[in-house]
Amino acid sequence: MSAEIGAAATHKATQLESALRKVIRGKDDVVRLALISILARGHLLIEGVPGVGKTTLGHALARSLDCSFQRVQFTSDMLPSDVLGISIFSAAEQKFEFKHGPIFTNILLADEINRTTPKTQSALLEAMNEGQVTVDGHTHPLPQPFLVIATQNPVEHHGTYPLPESQLDRFMLRVRMGYPDAAAEREILRSEAGAAKLGSLKPVVSGADILEMQQAVTQIRVDDSLVKYALAIVAQTRDSVQFSLGVSPRGSQMLYRAAQASAFLNGRNFCVPDDFKPLAVPIFAHRVVVNGNSSSTLKKSEQAEQAIREIVESLPVPV
Repeated sequence: MSAEIGAAATHKATQLESALRKVIRGKDDVVRLALISILARGHLLIEGVPGVGKTTLGHALARSLDCSFQRVQFTSDMLPSDVLGISIFSAAEQKFEFKHGPIFTNILLADEINRTTPKTQSALLEAMNEGQVTVDGHTHPLPQPFLVIATQNPVEHHGTYPLPESQLDRFMLRVRMGYPDAAAEREILRSEAGAAKLGSLKPVVSGADILEMQQAVTQIRVDDSLVKYALAIVAQTRDSVQFSLGVSPRGSQMLYRAAQASAFLNGRNFCVPDDFKPLAVPIFAHRVVVNGNSSSTLKKSEQAEQAIREIVESLPVPV
């Protein structure tokens, strides 16, 4: 990666981040993680109660990119064909024609993904992992870049279907969007309506720019000591008595790619430990399964996050 290409790509990413922060107030960390996800060719899962801006973030990201966008509101009666598409017989052509579903887009906002059944949830697996869809024996490539931003309500809410481990493992990052702090909420109330700000958002970068930035991210240098550090965290999750299921090899790859994207956003062509440490929880916490015999009063997801923080803090940081 030449210095000129790197500087230009980083400048575009900075512009994109600034545009998103004008709409998503008080959630700079969530905005940063969303950008890391798309730059590292990953997918993003956003969890939170209704009304905290999960859907707004998806819309804002789509409007900031000069890319195609589709939003799907998942419900309990949806079928896989409602997402992927369906083959319909054409009397004029005397053959079946495939009608593309909403998944054939650059950015798919899967709203309240855990309100649909596991059968429909699983329709996204191939698309998220391989960038393609297979229907009736025919494989259809998806447009690039391709990003799934899924939102889910807390599993304690009525009418939810918890995502299975195989589905969760496809998401690079899981972030929580809680309530804004008092200062941010006051700013939201004092400023113009959120919908108006979202409507005025203009594209900052194109799909070609995103592909260029994604390629630049792969050129970020990662020292062997940092690779060993990341693998040490992974090994601890597999050996910990707190987990019945540790982080998968896919999780290791996700942390590596996300750390490269973090370094890129910080204007560096090399990674440092601080590119890895803050990403361990959002990348690993949804990939582990907490032992069922725990006596903690915390929710399972909170126990997982706490345990991973303890693992990260217990390991020496490479110098």
